[in-house]
Amino acid sequence: RTPIFGICLGHQILALALGGDTYKLKFGHRGQNHPCVDLRTKKCFVTSQNHGFAVDAGSLEKAQITFLNVNDKTVEGMEHLNLPVFGVQFHPEAAPGPYDTGFLFDKFVRMMI
Repeated sequence: RTPIFGICLGHQILALALGGDTYKLKFGHRGQNHPCVDLRTKKCFVTSQNHGFAVDAGSLEKAQITFLNVNDKTVEGMEHLNLPVFGVQFHPEAAPGPYDTGFLFDKFVRMMI
């Protein structure tokens, strides 16, 4: 029941811990200009990324997908269906421009209160 927020490799580890799988990307996501869409709000955010693996969407049974990469439709975010656990593949702390995804830290703080 402890709140957990996984970022980048932490996101992948959470997926594995929940019974999901990861796979190697043909071309890794590197840079500060990767568009990701929030599936709940339909808003698109420009994110900073640096990884070579992705979470297999079809392997997630205990989590719902919350963000997708606009370019290749890979999983960029997920949230456990019942526990206070979520993760994102991108780096919301990097903020290469505006603090677009800073709200994720606010969400995590609210989970801890």
